[in-house]
Amino acid sequence: MFFRKKIEKSCSYCMYGTKLDEEQVLCAKRGVVNICSKCRKFSYDPCKRIPLKPKALDFMKYDQEDYSL
Repeated sequence: MFFRKKIEKSCSYCMYGTKLDEEQVLCAKRGVVNICSKCRKFSYDPCKRIPLKPKALDFMKYDQEDYSL
C-alpha cells in the first residue's frame, strides 16, 4: 500500500512538508498550508504516510465448535 503507483496527493506526506498540528503542514515551497492541500511540487515520502488501523475482528460469529478439532 505504501508504494502503490497512484497515490492521492496530500501535503501531509510530501517530501517538502512538515506536520505542524492536526490541520496544518509547513511546506518548504508554499509555507503554512492545510493538511489536504496539494501542489505541482508534490514528491511522495513513504515514511510520512501513517497507515490506517486494521478493523477489529468479530469473533462473535463463531461457535465453540469452530475452535475444536
